[in-house]
Amino acid sequence: MKNTFYYFNLCISAVCLLPPLQAFAQLTATGQLRTRTELLSGQGTPLSKGDQPAFFTSQRTRLNVGYKAYRTELYVSVQDVRVWGQDASTNNRITNTPQNGLMLHEAWGEISLLDTIKTKTDKELSLKIGRQEMTYDDSRMLGNLDWLQQARRHDAALIKYRNAGFTLNAGAAYNQNRELKSGTLYDGIPVGYGAGTNGIGTMYKSLQFLYLGKKLKGGSASFLIFKDDFQKYTRSETGVRTLQKGTWNRLTLGPYFQSKLGKSWNFTTSGYIQTGKDKDGVSLNAYMYSVKGLYQVNGLFSAGPGFDFTSGTRTKSTKNQTFDPLYGTPHKFWGQMDYFYVANGFGQGGLSDLYVTSNTKVSDKLSIQTDLHHFSSATPIRNALDEDRSGNLGNELDIIATYNLTKAISFQGGYCTYITTNSLAQLKGISNPQKMANWAYLMINIKPEFRKL
Repeated sequence: MKNTFYYFNLCISAVCLLPPLQAFAQLTATGQLRTRTELLSGQGTPLSKGDQPAFFTSQRTRLNVGYKAYRTELYVSVQDVRVWGQDASTNNRITNTPQNGLMLHEAWGEISLLDTIKTKTDKELSLKIGRQEMTYDDSRMLGNLDWLQQARRHDAALIKYRNAGFTLNAGAAYNQNRELKSGTLYDGIPVGYGAGTNGIGTMYKSLQFLYLGKKLKGGSASFLIFKDDFQKYTRSETGVRTLQKGTWNRLTLGPYFQSKLGKSWNFTTSGYIQTGKDKDGVSLNAYMYSVKGLYQVNGLFSAGPGFDFTSGTRTKSTKNQTFDPLYGTPHKFWGQMDYFYVANGFGQGGLSDLYVTSNTKVSDKLSIQTDLHHFSSATPIRNALDEDRSGNLGNELDIIATYNLTKAISFQGGYCTYITTNSLAQLKGISNPQKMANWAYLMINIKPEFRKL
């Protein structure tokens, strides 16, 4: 397989080209093999009556090489993601080229702009550049989306500053489809997969963000200012899309706060607004907020309520009032079955999510998480006859068990069920839906560390 040899040689070359190891230098090589076997009967979208469940196993395989020395750090991560059986067993090339899951997940270098030998050890000023994951706070707005087998990363440059519990990060990215002789037009809709922000279908042309964080006694506070820009275009009467000079700019900003109240309560709250224009040039005025409380009953059990609200666009509105949760990890927040904000459309009406979560530590190795969600539309729902419909979008129960056999080997199994509604089926575009959806999976995760010099 040509691409396989290419990335394998890339990893080997990265190691060979590293500067000579000094007494304080460190070379690490780690890996991951993660299989996930799933039984889907309405995961993501309700099935119509008569539709049959799906069953398959997907696999992520990663090889990571890192090098850290005086004022320098390099990291390369190559991964292959595919479904068991998609390649012919006697073929040395992938059967279906568009499904080729071999790629460079991360490749970045970080340079310390301070001589740490001459400064305080808790002080940092560095430049990180290349393909990298971006994970901040609870990963709601910016996260690596690690649940997805291929995960999420950005080609970007990042300035990092840290001192006395204060953090300041400034990042920027500028995307192009290829090397060009002239012009900078960018087609943000790549062929072969649905790109972009939680299913909007368009990749940003550029982004700039500023993150400020401060550690507090028993918690933390932060503020995010994030701007992403989308290439302008026009669309003809026949639907032909033509790129134009300039960008439409979207701005998202808001605070995040996490703290403890006494010895037992842990509170997390955040709120964001979005303004500017969306990927299609429509004026944007949206917002979201979240609050969660977790009570630690004892060393083995914790539970608490939470509420999330993302604004939606009302019928006949000339503005886009639908909040988009940027480049985060929606699987973590809006139900494990991924009905909302995970490339599974549910209209523009926004979402209200009232939930209760609990965590049980059965033993040192086994833990169980249980979540119960009640979903409803953030705006009124109307049918084809312009009649009001119920805003109830259904209920979901998630039960996830994790068993850590060793530090490098873990097993995770889950069973999730969703009670659907006619309003949800309308938003999802499903006719004659099944009333109950189910999803079960077993994931085996192996993350060895090969060597450390």
